[in-house]
Amino acid sequence: MAKAKVAVTIDSDVLGELDALVAQRRFTNRSQAIEAAIVDTLERLGGTRLERELAKLDPDEERAFAEEGMDSELASWPGY
Repeated sequence: MAKAKVAVTIDSDVLGELDALVAQRRFTNRSQAIEAAIVDTLERLGGTRLERELAKLDPDEERAFAEEGMDSELASWPGY
């Protein structure tokens, strides 16, 4: 993918936190960290991140987790 250079103005405290992440080697450099933050925000705002994470779930496994222990729980409920 082609890259384009942009200039941004960032609060110095935010830049300090960003530089700390780079120093901790969480990101290779500032550009990578800023790009990751923008991509994450775009995915969140577009709803694509939730869809991607939900696609990883196994419906049968999730149903089993949700119903785990329900037999004994339901047996203790009063009849209506």
